[in-house]
Amino acid sequence: MNSQSKRKSIIFTGFMGTGKTETGKIVAKKLNMSFFDTDDLIEQKAGLSINDIFKMYGEACFRRIETEVIKEISKEKSVVIACGGGVVLNPENIKVLRQRGIIINLCASVEVVYERLKNSADRPLLKCKNPLMEIKKLLDVRKSVYADYDFTFNTDGLMANEVADCILNKLNIKLVDCEVT
Repeated sequence: MNSQSKRKSIIFTGFMGTGKTETGKIVAKKLNMSFFDTDDLIEQKAGLSINDIFKMYGEACFRRIETEVIKEISKEKSVVIACGGGVVLNPENIKVLRQRGIIINLCASVEVVYERLKNSADRPLLKCKNPLMEIKKLLDVRKSVYADYDFTFNTDGLMANEVADCILNKLNIKLVDCEVT
């Protein structure tokens, strides 16, 4: 059995704008593991952008597709997965992911998230009058579900490569010689 097949998957959760995708790509590259972004997989599966899914079919439809994608991607072994910020809203998603890997929650302050996302056109939940207040509201609603992680890292003031290095240093022992059950 090669060392990659002995590793658990690494799953990034957290609010939008915390750096899950960029950090996940770096971690995957450094560990020579495949990388998957659930939002990309949702768009591929639906044949539509996330904005279009929300606009045409609503958030409930998006969440159903998201759960299907989580079930599919969780079958992969020894991969790095960046999950959309709302994946944690369905406890079944976290249960499925936890069976396959280590869950890392990336977080950032409300102000940092706002600064990172204020010019983004592809965040349907922030297409509102006051995105800063919406970020605060969503973070408050999700606070308890974001607490279901193995490790958390605050990304305020850090570049994705710095976050990746911190994560790899913290998890190095956990990633070697771990069997995925």
